[in-house]
Amino acid sequence: LAAGICGSGIIEVVAELYLAGLLLPDGRFNSAAASPRLAWSGAKGAYLLATAEESATGAPIWVTQDDIRNIQLAKGALYAGCKLLMRRREIDRVDKIVLAGAFGSYIDPLRAMVLGLFPDCDVAQVTSVGNAAGDGARIVLLNKEQRAAAAVAARAVDYVETAIDPYFQEEFVGAMHFPHRSDPFPHLEALGILPNKVE
Repeated sequence: LAAGICGSGIIEVVAELYLAGLLLPDGRFNSAAASPRLAWSGAKGAYLLATAEESATGAPIWVTQDDIRNIQLAKGALYAGCKLLMRRREIDRVDKIVLAGAFGSYIDPLRAMVLGLFPDCDVAQVTSVGNAAGDGARIVLLNKEQRAAAAVAARAVDYVETAIDPYFQEEFVGAMHFPHRSDPFPHLEALGILPNKVE
């Protein structure tokens, strides 16, 4: 029985709600959608993910409009950061995406792209490397040559403060939509799974 929703789980839930037409591209629940699991409090919708009987806690599990908004804020910031780095390198597309961190290991690449967590690319080229920071720490602790190489690499890092970048707000606002307000997602569109665009 379900007890709650983990981080990678909410990404999948929101992506599926969007693909099913229950969420609009701007993140609002679709008032024209017919689902017995949709409930409304004024203009705010919520989706019943698990009934009290389906829950380990005996309480229903809802995905609320506020939950959706929090996902939009997080994914908008992540996508905007990617776009700012791409702008710095003067590129308009990426060929490969590597997800680092334990959290990245559990994210479904297709659902993440449906949400617009990162720019469009071939989904087969989205991979996870797990806890890269932990692996790197072990390597530099056990290998003097790698420690020296890491020190050289650290001095070559170009730090980008996204929050003060003049293009951040523009990129962030566009990235609040699923998968994006205006950026193309040709690999994703070629799969034919995106709902018809309705605002």
